[in-house]
Amino acid sequence: MASTIVTPGQRLGYAQDFTAGSGTYERDGLLYASVVGVKKVLKDATSHLETITIVREKEQSAVPSVGSMITGKITKVNPRFASVSINVVDSTPCREDFQGVIRVQDVRATERDKVKIYNSFRPGDIVRAQVISLGDARSYYLSTAQNELGVIFAKSVAGETMIPVSWQEMQCPKTKVIEYRKCAKPF
Repeated sequence: MASTIVTPGQRLGYAQDFTAGSGTYERDGLLYASVVGVKKVLKDATSHLETITIVREKEQSAVPSVGSMITGKITKVNPRFASVSINVVDSTPCREDFQGVIRVQDVRATERDKVKIYNSFRPGDIVRAQVISLGDARSYYLSTAQNELGVIFAKSVAGETMIPVSWQEMQCPKTKVIEYRKCAKPF
């Protein structure tokens, strides 16, 4: 049988002739598509009926939710917050662009009043953070307050990959210059 592209609500066949697989549902003795995709008819060894499934062309993208761990890139820094382009949610890469914000009060758990964003993050840094709120229409609110959250990769002014030397400092291996960052404690 040739592959056919179907849309939600499209009738696929009679429930007495086929078993409903993923991407389908049964109503009033008929099978319908519940997602956009390609209709596949599979033979089932255990059942005498063939199974209809709908295979999607592309998988669902990861979407951040409260409590998710994200990995992202710092895109912009100002005195009140750092903007983050979210690349990975938990361990699933994002297919769409999501924006996040790490506010000055969410950088670390202690001494929040002494935090300076520019001493914690720089544009281009790769950070691990947790989604603490869905934020506003433009971005998710993120936190790096836990020890294992913060900068996981940074380049120095000389262009070298920096090495963390404490929870708030990274060092360039070439020039030995120390720069301030809110470092993530390695697992």
